[in-house]
Amino acid sequence: MKVRDLENRVGEEVAVSPWIEITQERIDTFARAIEDFQWIHVDRERAKASPFGGTIAHGFLTLSLLSHLSERTFSFADRRMGINYGINRVRFTSPVPSGSRVRARFTLAKYEKLDGDGVQVTWSVVMEREGADKPALVAEWLGRHYY
Repeated sequence: MKVRDLENRVGEEVAVSPWIEITQERIDTFARAIEDFQWIHVDRERAKASPFGGTIAHGFLTLSLLSHLSERTFSFADRRMGINYGINRVRFTSPVPSGSRVRARFTLAKYEKLDGDGVQVTWSVVMEREGADKPALVAEWLGRHYY
């Protein structure tokens, strides 16, 4: 696929990422990286008594996985560089328990040409948790691609 080909796909679901597992090791590593050790994320024993029955991923961990999931999903033959530009809206709509699997669905909401050789794309992203009725996250995510 080429970045330029996206122009004609506004409003379409362009791709669905592969599933990835949210392991306790991943949660613990993220907790160390951002120094957020709230018990619901890292204290396995205490979290058993929570409404979730165990530890859950940080909301910002699930959000940060968008870059990884998009890189595993998209390959743009004409792109020399891509950058995150921001997020207009994000909601953490349901918890992601340790051991669960998530994937992202990418719908192209907007395509804007930039000065020079680039475009800004706005993705409507829904992160699903396998077997759950509600998504784990919904976001409007902006990226810039240069070719």
